[in-house]
Amino acid sequence: MSIKKTTLALAGALLIAGTASAQDTSLSFFITSKGSGDGANLGGLAGADMICKSLATAAGQGDKDWKAYLSTNGMGGVNARDRIGSGPWYNANGVMVAMNVDDLHSDNNKLSKENSIDEMGNMINGRGDSPNQHDILTGSDLMGMASENTCSNWTSNAEDGSANVGHHDRAGGGANPTSWNFAHPSRGCSQQNLIATGGNGYFYCFAAN
Repeated sequence: MSIKKTTLALAGALLIAGTASAQDTSLSFFITSKGSGDGANLGGLAGADMICKSLATAAGQGDKDWKAYLSTNGMGGVNARDRIGSGPWYNANGVMVAMNVDDLHSDNNKLSKENSIDEMGNMINGRGDSPNQHDILTGSDLMGMASENTCSNWTSNAEDGSANVGHHDRAGGGANPTSWNFAHPSRGCSQQNLIATGGNGYFYCFAAN
């Protein structure tokens, strides 16, 4: 084969490989199908990331760098938006929910009750369902930045305290009822309180790679 033909063949192979990579729509975003079972005590960010990893592994996507969309405050605090990579992110049905971090935090994202599903593709109960479980833990403001409400940086299961939560179904009450990441603060950090006010200790997971 001539040098020219070899070069063209190599270029074609690289183009095909690049296209295949660009079209990877495998799972890179989900809501946890379960939390820690201990309210907002997730074992800190490391514990929350482990929950994401474990659930993703059960769904056959454990080889990715899974991060919980959670902010922490105080010394060494981090913003949820800075933990999750650059996107794009796809749900279990192959639907792209956001192209990048800015898209995710804009009105352009595709987050909804139908698209914000768990790692197995199951829909999470929302407003009007029984029980309502639409409160998703984030500890963040509307732009994914740290807030003061993080249930002691995800180590508290106390009856008091609070964590900012979003509504995955984009409906309900609070200051920002249609926000997926900051609808209102929770009333307490215990599992019982999270359940009583419309949640179950669930949170968002994103593949950061």
